[in-house]
Amino acid sequence: MEADITSQAVGLGTNTDFSLLSLFFRADIVVKSVIVILIVCSIYSWAVIIEKFRLFKKINKSSEEFEEKFWNSKSAETFYNNLPSNIQDPMALVFQNAMEGLLKKKSKSNLSERMTALLENGIEKQMDKIEKGFTFLATVGSTAPFIGLFGTVWGIMNSFQSIAISRNTSLAIVAPGIAEALFATALGLLAAIPAVVAYNKFNTESKKYSQKLENFSKRFLTII
Repeated sequence: MEADITSQAVGLGTNTDFSLLSLFFRADIVVKSVIVILIVCSIYSWAVIIEKFRLFKKINKSSEEFEEKFWNSKSAETFYNNLPSNIQDPMALVFQNAMEGLLKKKSKSNLSERMTALLENGIEKQMDKIEKGFTFLATVGSTAPFIGLFGTVWGIMNSFQSIAISRNTSLAIVAPGIAEALFATALGLLAAIPAVVAYNKFNTESKKYSQKLENFSKRFLTII
C-alpha cells in the first residue's frame, strides 16, 4: 500500500495532463468506482428523461384526440365497440377497462360505486406506468452529489498521503491529486442537476395528466 502511494506521489510530480481520461486513469480503484457509478447513473437518467419527454408529448396529444372522438360519439357502448385492439393511450385504456367491467355485470345495483371503483383502479394503474422511473430520477438527484463528495474526500486523503511521503508541498505535487478528487464531485453534480430538474418537470406533468384523467372519469360517470 505504501509503495503504491509512493509511486503515486512520484507520478503527481511529473504528470501534468489534466484531461478527463487522464484524471480517471490516475485515480485509485475507489475513486474510479465512484466515477463509473456516477457515469452509469447519468446515462440511465438521460435515458429516462428522453423516454418520459416523448411519453408525455405522445399521451397529451393522443388523449386530446380520444376525448374529442369520445364526446362526439353517439353512445359510450358504440364507441367502446369501435375501439382498436392495440390502443395505448392511458385515457382510452381507463375507459376500456371501465366499460369491460360495466358490460360484464348487467346488474344496475350499485352502478355508480362500481364504476367509480373501476375508474379509480384504471387511473391508478395507468399513472403507475407513467410514473415508472420517477423514483430513480429522485434518487439520483438526491444522492449523486454525496456519492461524488465521497469520491472527492477519498481522493484528497490519498493525495495528502502521497504529499506526506514525497515531503513536497509544491503546487505541482498538490494540483493533480486535487483535480482527480474534484472530478468525482463534478460528475456527481453533472448527474444530479438534470435528474432534479427533470423530476420536478415530469412530476408536474404527471399531476396535470392525472387531473385530466380524473376530470374525464367524472364527466364519464355523469352519462352512465
